[in-house]
Amino acid sequence: MANASNNLKVKGNISDLIIHDVMIITMNSEYKVYVDGAVVIDKDRILAIGNTAEILDKYDAREIIDGSGKLIMPGLINTHTHVPMTIFRGYADDMPLHEWLYDYIFPVESEFVNAENVTLGTKLAMAEMLRSGTTTFNDMYYHIEDIATVVDQVGMRAVLSESVIDFPAPNSPTPEDGLKTAEQLIRKWGNHSRITISVSAHAPYSCSSELIQSAKALADKYQVPFNIHVAETRKEFEQTMKDFNLTPVGYLNQLGVLGPNVIAAHAVHITPEDIQILIQRSVSVAHNPECNMKLASGVAPIPELLKAGVKVGLGTDGVASNNDLDLFDEMNTAAILHKLNSKDPTVLDAQTVVEMATMGGARVLGMESEIGSLEAGKKADMILMDMMQPHAHPIYNIYSLLVYSMKGADVESVIIDGKFVMRDRKILNLDEKSLYSKIESVAVKIREKNNLLTLKKPLKD
Repeated sequence: MANASNNLKVKGNISDLIIHDVMIITMNSEYKVYVDGAVVIDKDRILAIGNTAEILDKYDAREIIDGSGKLIMPGLINTHTHVPMTIFRGYADDMPLHEWLYDYIFPVESEFVNAENVTLGTKLAMAEMLRSGTTTFNDMYYHIEDIATVVDQVGMRAVLSESVIDFPAPNSPTPEDGLKTAEQLIRKWGNHSRITISVSAHAPYSCSSELIQSAKALADKYQVPFNIHVAETRKEFEQTMKDFNLTPVGYLNQLGVLGPNVIAAHAVHITPEDIQILIQRSVSVAHNPECNMKLASGVAPIPELLKAGVKVGLGTDGVASNNDLDLFDEMNTAAILHKLNSKDPTVLDAQTVVEMATMGGARVLGMESEIGSLEAGKKADMILMDMMQPHAHPIYNIYSLLVYSMKGADVESVIIDGKFVMRDRKILNLDEKSLYSKIESVAVKIREKNNLLTLKKPLKD
């Protein structure tokens, strides 16, 4: 990405950055695309966006960049994940969710989820997400204080929730401790420009009705999002029907916890009546197609949800069940999966899928006035992609190109809150080289503890 040496006249106030001669996908309400566009950034906001000639005639900046051969689009938004679980990537694969969760994940978390490993896993996740174009993510896990510290240092945007569950969690001996921690974190980080602390209950099958209601009451008290896994598997659906004669959605509705701040992760096994409840209560859904496929959990009725008007965003889930955090992969999978499942090649067209990963995700998080599209006045969260490569040509439909041809690895630079967080494929606030050997050292301990086939020594820097 080259700095332009334009001898431009000073035109009023000097902004921080102009990128010009670049294709811009705005994802605004009109789906405006600039083939030869320019964007002006001042502090953390987009000051202006338009055609190159018009922008350069009106604005000047301290730094002016020639974006020829690049594409700019809104940063991608991951609406459901568990970022520290990068340390468990590939640890327990090829098994049903219940066995995977209770026989492998919960036990290994109790042993290895601590402040140090959460920090390492979060750094690894930050690197992976930035390199594949994610600028904002919604996370539910443990040791949220340590995750928030990394997010603050690296420069990403995040919604973070301390997860409560009906048995001792890695940093919460009791569910009540988890709720106290969540409230303390909300108060501490409440004024951060890029971090929102929210609340989550793990799932209806792992939390008592009283715990779910208490967690939701806390989220409502501070007007923050409330995350919960909902109707992820057929087993969960059948057990809830057996215990309460209600679907998981119906059960949560009866508890009085559904509302506009609720983000239901997965929502795979839901009925037409459930969809109506989600609409009536203005509940959002985080769709995780790759995780649901890998665990054979099922296919969420996303076309039906979108048709009904439910807010839907894309998520990766954690890498222990995916096994990556690449939302370009997730977009491609979502588009293709639902065509196959519905036997209709017209469902979830490419433009709809790109919107799910951008404005759709912003709506799910309640942040649509700030992020999700490139418009004057909004936060300057955007990614620059390298178009000078064979799979980026020819261009007929730019949304189809993004969903079916482009890759996360095509992301060259990332701007969040008006600042470069990754530039020319170098992450600026993270030492990746030393990180990998530290992660492999943790993996050695996990393998040895669980009598797994192990490398003789961790990888060298």
